[in-house]
Amino acid sequence: MWPGQQPPGGEQNPQAQNNPYQQPGYQQPNPYQQPGYQQQPNPYAQQPQWGAPSPAGAPTPPPGNGGAGGGGGGDRTKLVAIVAASAVVVAAGVTGFLVLGGGDDEKTDAGKGSPSPTTSASASASASSGTDDNPRSNETEKPTVAGWKVVVNPKWGLAYDVPADWEVQSPGLSQGFEWEDKTKSDGYDRILQGGTAELKSKWCSTDSDKDGKTEDTALAVVGSKGADGAKTTDEIAINTPAWWVFGGYTEPDKKSLTFDKKATAFTTASGIKGSYAWARSTNTPQKGKCDSDGKAITFGFKNSTGDFVSVNLYGAKGVKDELPNATIMQILSTVRLHGTPTHN
Repeated sequence: MWPGQQPPGGEQNPQAQNNPYQQPGYQQPNPYQQPGYQQQPNPYAQQPQWGAPSPAGAPTPPPGNGGAGGGGGGDRTKLVAIVAASAVVVAAGVTGFLVLGGGDDEKTDAGKGSPSPTTSASASASASSGTDDNPRSNETEKPTVAGWKVVVNPKWGLAYDVPADWEVQSPGLSQGFEWEDKTKSDGYDRILQGGTAELKSKWCSTDSDKDGKTEDTALAVVGSKGADGAKTTDEIAINTPAWWVFGGYTEPDKKSLTFDKKATAFTTASGIKGSYAWARSTNTPQKGKCDSDGKAITFGFKNSTGDFVSVNLYGAKGVKDELPNATIMQILSTVRLHGTPTHN
């Protein structure tokens, strides 16, 4: 069965129910918006067993072509990101959609193609890059590693550092993946996180559907999210990373994906205690230029208000520029509490 039977909660899409430019499959109400969403079965309640048939509630991937790659390319998975702005824009294409809504919650970043319908050039540019030029945000923070950059997720009250060549996204941007799942009321399942940063955001670029719009794939992405329903940090660590590898690299294939059955205790430099675990794919069927195997790690812990949260990093595996595991662990070591979480 699937890890936890569904993607762990924590990042929701508040704009989806008001989106006037809905893609096919979005006609029905968004299950992430309906009353009682938090009362869904606990995504951390069961240990994952990938060899068994998928139970009710697990993703039911559609037939597809080629791997999703680090940025969700190919025909199988959509790379999702939501950005707060004054207009609503949908970037259509096989890699996903981009929603610019008026909400103040998480945001989704899709295939970075030209948005349609049209919007102002400034809104389009800021949405596609996801970078943050606001001097009141991360620029005022001091990294714990000299020469690195600070990434902040105010919603969950945490921060961490990334090397200088990473691109820090706006604190209000959430990125992730979604895929078809006919058991869901809107026809899709998804996993999102905020407080993100990307390594080589244009590591690989392609026009997979030959529509003249280039889709960019990042070499690696790191972010953080809530873990509603979790009971221990071990549950978070074991049940989460496989979803990032599935969404970004293997969907609909399950056979190529493996994950740690036991979490490892970990303490950051600031003294935060929690657990981490890995998931990886090997020899995933690949047909697209930007397809690759993938790897992901999840570090689960509690924030200052006692909420379970996680920091998640995923990236391409087995490629020339693969992010070293030593660097990944150094990033995790910088995780620290930051301010009072705004999540309620």
